[in-house]
Amino acid sequence: MIDDDPALLRALRLALPHGGYEVLTARTGTQGLQETALSDPDVVVLDLGLPDLDGITVCHRIREWSDVPIIVLSAADDEARKVAALDEGADDYVTKPFGMAELEARIRAALRHGKRNGPENDGLAGGEVLVGPLRIDLVHRQASAGESPLRLTARELELLAYLARHVGKVCTHQMILEAVWGHAYGRETQYVHAYMHRLREKLAGVEGARIETAPGIGYSLEVPS
Repeated sequence: MIDDDPALLRALRLALPHGGYEVLTARTGTQGLQETALSDPDVVVLDLGLPDLDGITVCHRIREWSDVPIIVLSAADDEARKVAALDEGADDYVTKPFGMAELEARIRAALRHGKRNGPENDGLAGGEVLVGPLRIDLVHRQASAGESPLRLTARELELLAYLARHVGKVCTHQMILEAVWGHAYGRETQYVHAYMHRLREKLAGVEGARIETAPGIGYSLEVPS
C-alpha cells in the first residue's frame, strides 16, 4: 500500500489481514518503489497524490520492470486522470472514499489476474496464437511481429491474444472486459479505450495488422486474408 494518509494505512493494516493478506506500507513514492522492488508483492495499491512523486510516475516506473497488478486509489474522480493512470500501466482504479468490501473485491480480482498470467497457470490457455504477422506465445508471455519482439505488459498481451483469437470479428467492450479483466468489470469501458490506445501505438509499425474501432460497440483485429 503506497499512500501518504497515515489514518488510511492504519485502517488497511488492521482490516486486510482478516482477509488473509500481509500488508506492507509506504508513505512516499520513492519508498513505495523501493519496497516494491525489495518485497516483490502480489498486488500494489497506489495513491496518486503522493508528497514526492506523482502516483502516475510511480506506476510508470514500476511498469519498467514489473507486471505486478496495480490498483490505483485517488480522490480525483476525473476520467482524464483515470485514463492517464491506465495508460501508464495501472490495472484498476478505485475512487476515494471507498468501501473496504469493494477494495477487497478489487484485490481478489487482481490476484486472480496475476495467477492467470503466471507460467504455471496461463489465462488464455492454448500455448500460441499465430495471426498474420503476429505470434503470441502465452506460455512464455511473449509476442512478436515477424522477427521483431513486441514489448507488451501482461495485460496488453492477454488483450492482444483475445483479439487475435477473434480476428476479423468485432469484440464488444463488455466481451473484452469480461474476458480480460473479469466479470466485475462490465462497465469500465475506459480501461478498454486506454489499453487499445497503447496497443495501437505498439502495433503502429507492424504491417499487416491493425486494430479497428466499431464506434460505440467495440474493436476488432484485422489482418489481410
